[in-house]
Amino acid sequence: MRRILLPVLLTLGACTPGTPGDVPSRAAMPAPEQLASIKVFAHARPEPPARSNADIRRDFLDLAMQLESGRQLRTFSRFEGPIRVRVTGAPPATLMPDLVRVLHRLRREAGIDIDLAGRTGANITIQAISRAAIRRELPQAACFVVPNIDDISQYGSARRAGRTNWSDLVRREKIAIFLPSDASPQEVRDCLHEELAQAIGPLNDLYRLSDSVFNDDNVHTVLTGFDMLILRAFYDPALRSGMGYNEVANRLPAILSRLNPRGDTIPPRPVSATPRAWINAIQTALGPGTRQAQRQAAAQEAVRIAETMNWTDHRRGFSHYALGRITQSSAPVFAQNHFAAADAYYRRAPATAIHRAHAASQLAAYAITQGKGEAALALVNAQIPVAERHENAALLATLMLLRAEALDLTGRASDARAVRLDSLGWARYGYGADWAVRAKQREIASLNPFKGF
Repeated sequence: MRRILLPVLLTLGACTPGTPGDVPSRAAMPAPEQLASIKVFAHARPEPPARSNADIRRDFLDLAMQLESGRQLRTFSRFEGPIRVRVTGAPPATLMPDLVRVLHRLRREAGIDIDLAGRTGANITIQAISRAAIRRELPQAACFVVPNIDDISQYGSARRAGRTNWSDLVRREKIAIFLPSDASPQEVRDCLHEELAQAIGPLNDLYRLSDSVFNDDNVHTVLTGFDMLILRAFYDPALRSGMGYNEVANRLPAILSRLNPRGDTIPPRPVSATPRAWINAIQTALGPGTRQAQRQAAAQEAVRIAETMNWTDHRRGFSHYALGRITQSSAPVFAQNHFAAADAYYRRAPATAIHRAHAASQLAAYAITQGKGEAALALVNAQIPVAERHENAALLATLMLLRAEALDLTGRASDARAVRLDSLGWARYGYGADWAVRAKQREIASLNPFKGF
């Protein structure tokens, strides 16, 4: 399932330097009478994985043969034969175009026979329901995927009967995905990518992966080149449902050599396991229903564990980023130090361009509060193409709005107006409702020390 709070933490409210309650009262940017039309990303630009096939084999086995709890699966399971998908419920207008697009990518990039269902029955049912309905079933989930049912009304009885246990599957036949019908277009799409990938492929998430949606940090919002390689291997003819761990492990080297010959030329990179204590600390820090003091203590514990583990990868950076986000209202200078530390560790780790873009948005926001327009421009200008390449409209709109404020600070008001106007279509996709877009505009405008006072 996709966590509720992490994507919100990374984008919504990502730049507020003061207390949450003072943002609306400091609005300085007049809202337009009518917002621009929604913008969408036209072309996927995934980057192929740049790592050893030995590492990818290890990741495949941990993703495909374990559950998120760490429980080992007895058998490998997948769909055998064509996969057909239908949509029920109350889908928002953007869901079908996004679904058609991701199905096309799965056919082209992963070689999977998957398409919309015709008159015959569907293997996968995507049901769009309210966020409240989802949280009644799983309070911490933004969306989730379940085997052996096709309607939310069946979930309770199926769970009590043990029919929703993934560990009992030998072959996948019928799966339901529950998405929010009343979320922003980007949140619906992000859920679609992650839950559809888990419906047809690996069930596990691994924090150690920096280039994958199979990671509970939710930094990546759409399927990556690594994800497509994993799914292509998942449906390779050399594998089949019902295989045990050793059978899958023994066949993977040849599969990966065939699908990813470049990976045979790259030396492996050892990586330590992610301890449960760190996972628990991160989930406490960023999850719902936790008091501020507990969040901060948990984030500090995550940093401490990362230091003890001698990590220098994205997990160390994410620990600092989380602590910065939690403390930026109460201790902005302290938070900026941790955002800078996050950026430093991201810079040292591979495949962390989008991670650095998130850190840059925080550093640029603080620079604007200090009236340092040129410094803010230097931070955001390099990251706008990164957010666009990774199809993160919320982050892209945020970076563009930050750029507009930085341009205002440097006396380029006409350029600022043009950038601000251009950001609106992305904000419509990333944040959804007009009130949310306008709130984001006001929030970022309030960072400018020469506005609203």
